[in-house]
Amino acid sequence: MARRAEPPDGGWGWMVVLSAFFQSALVFGVLRSFGVFFVELVAAFQEQAARVSWIASIGIAVQQFGSPVGSTLSTKYGPRPVVMAGGVLAASGMLLASFATSLTHLYLSIGLLSGSGWALTFTPTLACLSRYFSRRRSLATGLALTGVGLSSFAFAPLFQWLVSRYAWRGGLLLVSALSLHLVACGALLRPLSLTEDPAVGGPGAQLTSLLRHGPFLRYTLALTLINTGYFIPYVHLMAHLQDLDWEPLSAAFLLSVVAISDLVGRVASGWLGDTVPGPVARLLMLWTTLTGVSLALFPVARTPTALMVLAVAYGFTSGALTPVAFSVLPELVGTGRIYCGLGMVQMVESIGGLLGAPLSGYLRDRTGDYTASFVVAGAFLLVGSGILLTLPHVFCFSASASKPQDSGTEAVHTKVSLTRKGLQED
Repeated sequence: MARRAEPPDGGWGWMVVLSAFFQSALVFGVLRSFGVFFVELVAAFQEQAARVSWIASIGIAVQQFGSPVGSTLSTKYGPRPVVMAGGVLAASGMLLASFATSLTHLYLSIGLLSGSGWALTFTPTLACLSRYFSRRRSLATGLALTGVGLSSFAFAPLFQWLVSRYAWRGGLLLVSALSLHLVACGALLRPLSLTEDPAVGGPGAQLTSLLRHGPFLRYTLALTLINTGYFIPYVHLMAHLQDLDWEPLSAAFLLSVVAISDLVGRVASGWLGDTVPGPVARLLMLWTTLTGVSLALFPVARTPTALMVLAVAYGFTSGALTPVAFSVLPELVGTGRIYCGLGMVQMVESIGGLLGAPLSGYLRDRTGDYTASFVVAGAFLLVGSGILLTLPHVFCFSASASKPQDSGTEAVHTKVSLTRKGLQED
């Protein structure tokens, strides 16, 4: 395959965006809507809710901790076979879960097997998308990640209908068939060869260089802190509203407002990330700061109007930071190392995602309300935003410095410049 000097910023890249849209829906839409099966499994196996909740938790943990495996395989074999294999694993896990006779079977099938499939799909797909876009990268990422919000609306009532019509075993069987469409998503990932690829070396060389890359390590730390507080409203906002004597239907409506604002924020931020001059890290710092402030203000708001305003603010800003968070990484490490870099970030930041909700619950138990929980969650995001200030070129407003390149790209451009200079002299 002929090597391109830079990403095409379009063409087949829009098919990759379409693939990423459906892939994010089939991975995180299923995870967000798994609560429908949660209720049925508690009743079917007569187990405590805490034990049943480990099914989704194991799946999420395996998906995030296994991301470097998917990245390494994609660097060596390309994203297409890796994502297609992940689709087969994800569907197989759901298929085997429909025959489960104990929670252990569900831990192994959905948690381990489907989780491994999700690990082979999400990171390679987003990394492949980053290689196809440069100037429009934030917009492309924002459009791709809207699949999460739209599927969250669609899958919850769909899964409820499947359970009421075919019981939980039949429902999981049909979710398995739905997950098999990840194979088609992987087939759309046409590999792209860039001129900087030979300069970055294999997976081992890339990992070594990233571990010595100061800005990359600081960025990973920032995202880990952001992730610690980011998901707390999705887990504890409903309980906080119940403490304020809200009716369940009204509380659910407020969560829907958060979801709609999240969807709008992803698209708007993707557009702004490509149009506002300067590095995308500055925009990420803005959205992170506003998200942290809105989180810390949740305990202060008591009236329905104030809570509605905060729900819109949190939903929009938390959704807005997601696409630019993925767009900053190629600017730091270059598109040649995006597979390895994104896999490492996903693995490390998962620590924050796993610890955030239990820490919030612990503070609730110790203090009697969610005031400390939301304040601490906002503080995590504000500290992460402060670390983003240390990234290169954050305070530079020149267009040339807004897209820093890695050594591989610089070497290619230097070689091209020297060649042109020699031709001119001849």
